[in-house]
Amino acid sequence: MPRLLRYRELDLTAWDACVASAREGLPYACSWWLHATAGRWDALVEIEAHTGRYLAVWPLPVKWRPWGQEVYQPLFTQQLGAYSLAEEAGQLSSLSMLAMDRLTPRYTRFYAQLNDANKYPTQLLLGHVGKPSVLVEHRQTYHLPLEAPYDVLRATYAADYRRRLRQHENASAPLAIADTADAEALLQLFQQTKGPEAGLKPRHYRTLRRLIIALRQRNLLEVYEARQPGTGALLAGALFVRYRQRLIYLFAAASAEGKKAAAPLVLLDAAIRRHAGTPGLILDFEGSMIPSIARFFANFGATPVCYAALSFTQRPWYLQWMR
Repeated sequence: MPRLLRYRELDLTAWDACVASAREGLPYACSWWLHATAGRWDALVEIEAHTGRYLAVWPLPVKWRPWGQEVYQPLFTQQLGAYSLAEEAGQLSSLSMLAMDRLTPRYTRFYAQLNDANKYPTQLLLGHVGKPSVLVEHRQTYHLPLEAPYDVLRATYAADYRRRLRQHENASAPLAIADTADAEALLQLFQQTKGPEAGLKPRHYRTLRRLIIALRQRNLLEVYEARQPGTGALLAGALFVRYRQRLIYLFAAASAEGKKAAAPLVLLDAAIRRHAGTPGLILDFEGSMIPSIARFFANFGATPVCYAALSFTQRPWYLQWMR
C-alpha cells in the first residue's frame, strides 16, 4: 500500500532513483524539476519494505490556504501522476497509487494531471469516496516518433508546411536558425508578445528561469532561435528538453513578423531535422487542447496522446452544514 508523505518525510535520493528508472520516462517528477516549479510537495509513495527502495511515486504539489490544503499542477509541469519503477510494479502501483480515497480526506481542493503512461482512471479505481465527487477530464498532447530519417518525417508534414519550407530554403535571404545556451532573449520576446495575454506574472518568469538553470546544469536544454538575416532581430525562439527518450517542446514565442515569416514552423523543422533517425526518441509537443495549436502540431505528422486530469473540491469543515 502506498504511503502519503509530507515533503520532510521524503527520501529524495530514493525518489530520484525511482523517477530516473521509471517506465514513464518523463522529467516532470524529478526532484530538481519540482524544486524549481513547486518548491515542496506531498507524495504518495510505494516503498519496498525490506530495502526502503521507492517502487512508485506520485508527487502532489501543495499550497496552504486559509480553508485548507490545495493540490495544484505547477506551471511548466505538464504531467505528474504515478511514476513506477518497472512494468510489473507499474501495473500494480498505478492502480493503488491513483486511489483517490487516500487523498480526499487530506485536501480541500485538488487538481492533478496524470501522465500518458497512467491508465485512464475508472470509477472503481477512484474509489467509493462519496463527497466530494472526483471529476476526470480528458487532456491531450501530441507525439511524433523521430526514429525515421528526416526525409521520411518531412514527407508526413502537411502539404502547406512542405511548400512553406521549400519557399524558405529557396529564399535569397532565409531566416538565420541557430541553437544557443541562453534562453533570456526568448523569455523577453515572450514577455513582449504573448506574456500579457497568457497572464504570466514576474514570479512565473522567475520559476521558468529557475527551471532553465536546472536544465542547463544537467545538459538537458536545447534553445533554438530564428533571426532576421539582415538585422539579426529575434523573430522566434523555442526551448526543448531532451530527457531520456523524449524531446519536449516546453516553451516558445514568436513576434508578429516571425509568424508571418513562418519562423515557428522553421524552428520546429530544425529540431526535427537535428534529431531525426534517433532510435526510440519521441518529440512531445506538450499539447494542446486549443484546436488551432493542436492542428499546428498535427500538421507535422504528430498524433494525439491522451492523459487524464483529476480534480475535486470540498467545503471546509465549518461550511459543510450548508446545502
